[in-house]
Amino acid sequence: MPRQQILETLLHLLAFYFGAGIGSFLNVVIYRLPLGISVNNPRRSFCFGCKKQIPWYENLPLISWLMLRGKCSSCGSKIAFRYFFVELLTGIIFYAVFLKFRGDWEYINQWGPTVLVFWVFSGLLVAGTFIDIDHYILPHEITIGGFFAGLLASYGVPEIMEVTERGHAILISFASACFGLGLLWSIVELGKIAFGRIKRKFDQPESWTITQTKEEEPPVLKVGDLELTWDDIFARNTDRIVMQCATLSVNEQNYAKVGLEVRSDKIKITSAGKPPESIDLEGVKKLEGMTTSVVIPREAMGFGDVLLLAMIGAFLGWKAVLFTVVAASFLGSALALIPRLFGKTEWTAKIPFGPYLAGGAMIWVFYGVQFMDWYLSRFQHID
Repeated sequence: MPRQQILETLLHLLAFYFGAGIGSFLNVVIYRLPLGISVNNPRRSFCFGCKKQIPWYENLPLISWLMLRGKCSSCGSKIAFRYFFVELLTGIIFYAVFLKFRGDWEYINQWGPTVLVFWVFSGLLVAGTFIDIDHYILPHEITIGGFFAGLLASYGVPEIMEVTERGHAILISFASACFGLGLLWSIVELGKIAFGRIKRKFDQPESWTITQTKEEEPPVLKVGDLELTWDDIFARNTDRIVMQCATLSVNEQNYAKVGLEVRSDKIKITSAGKPPESIDLEGVKKLEGMTTSVVIPREAMGFGDVLLLAMIGAFLGWKAVLFTVVAASFLGSALALIPRLFGKTEWTAKIPFGPYLAGGAMIWVFYGVQFMDWYLSRFQHID
């Protein structure tokens, strides 16, 4: 095999394995960031079972998981397949980016920065996707941090905004981020108006409770077969639960035939012929009763999704913002349809919108221009 071909093969392997190594770091970010644990302290990974730090030779991306058969060598605790999957996925994405944007090696100073930018972008999307799946949040370190990274990338590599002048590129990047934020926020607000409430009426009074089993976890509302956490319900200060209660118990106080309004921090009780009574939730240990009707606010998307689209705009531009929203909607619909064919709607019922946005953005990176050209070409054949 010629020396040049050997070198070329090694560089291809390096691009993939470098991505797998970044995937190993992203696993640390995915686990620690939502829990408020520093990604640098402790510096080395540790077993969740025995808490023993993992030596470097057992922390090799992909290889170690396979050799250890997904178990800790010290205590035998299972290491989730997800860790291997994130490393593999990141390696594949990094290699695909390398193939997409690479050019001749003598001109690496021209295409190398572009590859680096999209490696950073895809790494942010991978971390954000799995955090959102696990915790239904998109941390500001990913979204807002990614927004500023996109601005810097546009200034350093203006070609990603399809221009050559740095000032022009960063202006397009900022405007695209604002466009993405405004577009998705408008969709969220309109959706809130049109579909933003769950309304239930009961022929017979239905039992309900609001409980908080652990102080570090949000309260949970249960009404019949419906169960929602505080984070599912309250996205704005104006959000509230409204009930008509046949009976109501607040701590040791009992009420009958009252109206109840529950906000994120207090409740208000109204009854005929009496002034409303307001009680801070902080002092409430017991809150339950029987209801004949309930209205609950519902949030289709969180503000993290809005910020994620702003980050996508900062990296990819306004065209990608439009494409990402449409592609994410199609992905969500398609992936929701497949489980229905097998009667397993719960498989995708709790996947948030962030991963679909990330998927739509990555489709744009690799095939967005081709999709746009194909779509516009359809109109050229219309007389």
